[in-house]
Amino acid sequence: MWVEKTKSGNYKFVERYKDYLTGKEKKASVTLEKNNASTRKQAAELLAGIIAERQTAPAALEEITLKKLVSEYLACKEKTVKMSTYRRDYYQCQAFKEMLGEDTLVNHLTASYIKNRFIASGEDNSRLNERRIRLMTLLNWGFENDYIRDVTFLRKFKPFPDDPHKVKIQDKYMEDYELEAVLNVMDHERWKLFTEFLVLSGLRIGEAVALNREDVDFDNQCIHVTKTYDANNKIVTTPKSFCSIRDVYMQPELFQLCRKINIFIRKESIFLGYRSNLFFPNENGTFIIYNSYNKYLKKVTLEVLGRKLTAHSLRHTHASLLLANGVVLDAISRRLGHENSRVTRRIYLHITKKLKERDNDQIRDLKII
Repeated sequence: MWVEKTKSGNYKFVERYKDYLTGKEKKASVTLEKNNASTRKQAAELLAGIIAERQTAPAALEEITLKKLVSEYLACKEKTVKMSTYRRDYYQCQAFKEMLGEDTLVNHLTASYIKNRFIASGEDNSRLNERRIRLMTLLNWGFENDYIRDVTFLRKFKPFPDDPHKVKIQDKYMEDYELEAVLNVMDHERWKLFTEFLVLSGLRIGEAVALNREDVDFDNQCIHVTKTYDANNKIVTTPKSFCSIRDVYMQPELFQLCRKINIFIRKESIFLGYRSNLFFPNENGTFIIYNSYNKYLKKVTLEVLGRKLTAHSLRHTHASLLLANGVVLDAISRRLGHENSRVTRRIYLHITKKLKERDNDQIRDLKII
């Protein structure tokens, strides 16, 4: 530090320092009225503070374990996401701790280590690819929040090859004749009605389960979708996304089915002695249990079609039937309640290809001239 006398008679105390960001030397100064032992000490303290404030060097990252990172990540997620999303992230993170070791220092992770540990788990490739995406989300969050120095190594952590038994797009939905065959063998009236409702409306199962009687608007021929049932946490919550809040038009076939469901539920409630405001409750007036319905649907579809289908497959079936009948993709997306769907587009391409093949078959043997 040195001292310069100013024209006004005051004293400027100056100190050089090396800027962290540029690597160049810079000056810091402070002006006081006197130059004595006391003011020199005061100036030194002030200059130290100014230099510290100007320096942009980040604080050194402490070594953090995967266990600690997961704890911080979940604490953040618990405050910012829906409970269903939090539970999904929670169980994924527990799997990461088991696969990679909870005491592993995250700043020492490498792509090869992660890949080898994933393979050693014995899980199939489709499952590993799902975990890969979730792990990258966790590590990127750690980088953005200054727990991890660098995540560029993740570029080397490539997706695992698709399994040869990967489900084909045509196995994600039913053709009209397959749907008819499945409905014909359903001997459980409640589940048959519920299956027809999901196919004709295209609602997600959680959206259907959460419907109240007033949500099914017969006067305006529409179903007001404003909520969903979270089966894991047993709560009614907001839909999957903003686009999921919508009015679904009740075409005549769906309109008549909803009336049929109303009559079925009223008769059952009188016979079994329950009261419920739900449009389609369980036998005791409470929310339908997902697993019970999916178990029944898987059993029937395996027997009839030779493959297991879930409630979500009925949503794809709804989309495929609309596509096959000439409804445009944008209209279907609005009805389903999303802006974009990779699976719906794949179904669209598959259906379009099939329709072209059918058209070609009809024209192939024609003799026009």
